[in-house]
Amino acid sequence: MTTAIAPQTTGHGFQIHNAETADPQTISNIQSHYGMVPNLLGGLAEAPAAAEGYMALSTLMGQTSFTPTERHVLWFTINAFHECHYCMAAHTFMANKEGVDEAVIQTAREVGSYSDPKLEALRVFALAMTEKRGWVEASDIDAFLEAGFTRQQIFEVVLAISHKVLSNYTNHLLETPVDPPFAAFTWQSPNA
Repeated sequence: MTTAIAPQTTGHGFQIHNAETADPQTISNIQSHYGMVPNLLGGLAEAPAAAEGYMALSTLMGQTSFTPTERHVLWFTINAFHECHYCMAAHTFMANKEGVDEAVIQTAREVGSYSDPKLEALRVFALAMTEKRGWVEASDIDAFLEAGFTRQQIFEVVLAISHKVLSNYTNHLLETPVDPPFAAFTWQSPNA
């Protein structure tokens, strides 16, 4: 006789679902996508469309014209602005796996400025878009384009913000515990 594994209860009474408590197809898709059920996705599994949406956005981010380093600069910038401890840890783990330079990762975790002018322009534009909720000035757009980015990439920044709003807000609601693979990269906002 197998004992059912109860879902983990988190902040505000939400649950981190597992294979026994969530829609089987959703859990199967999550496991296929990540090789595990990260706590973020276990929480999103409460609403299968939200979990599927997050995975679709993750896939689409990999299809943007940004380099892996640029993608991580985007994610780190948005995660730090929203003070998402879970995503900062998870993205540190992923950035290391993708070979992102340690100095880039460390700058992001310290919420610092990049010495590389193009990465700094990306960070500044992503931050402006996030802070101003898209109501940026023409000078913000001009600076981004002058740094060597394209108009296409402006909308890819919007995609990155959409992706991270879904996860950052979910993690705030869930008070998501950091998964064991990401635990070595636990992060706390310098503003905390």
